[in-house]
Amino acid sequence: MALRKIRVNDDPILRKKSRPVESFDERLWQLLDDMRETLDKAGGIGLAAVQVGVLRRVIVINFGEGYMELVNPEILETKGEQCFEEACLSLPHKAGVTKRPMSVKVRAQNRNGNWVLYEGSELKARCFCHEIDHLDGKLYIDSLAPGEQVHYTEDY
Repeated sequence: MALRKIRVNDDPILRKKSRPVESFDERLWQLLDDMRETLDKAGGIGLAAVQVGVLRRVIVINFGEGYMELVNPEILETKGEQCFEEACLSLPHKAGVTKRPMSVKVRAQNRNGNWVLYEGSELKARCFCHEIDHLDGKLYIDSLAPGEQVHYTEDY
């Protein structure tokens, strides 16, 4: 495993759309392992491959219950609405209140290519949406709630 550099601020790669993963091989497994280590070191709960400079549809999430590795994820269903503060490892020391679904259902492949269904509400729903948005070149600042602005914070 190896730590990867997290791309930040105005790095143009963060605004690019990631391509689907087609090969479920050692290269993908190495990326997933590196992303886990990078996420742990950074102290976040989610990381998209684009954030470490790889334009593939891969995310890693850890809520303290173990890792979820989502390859080629897609949101199948959303319900409700929530507005809550979000931050991002790629936008250090910034946060803002976003408008997201209250719950989501996501379909993704695991590291071996098998399809898995995930469901999440509240923080999990926000995290799924946040990380999947990264794969489409979107940042949380694109989902700010009406009237909200990004603000400086030392917490993130």
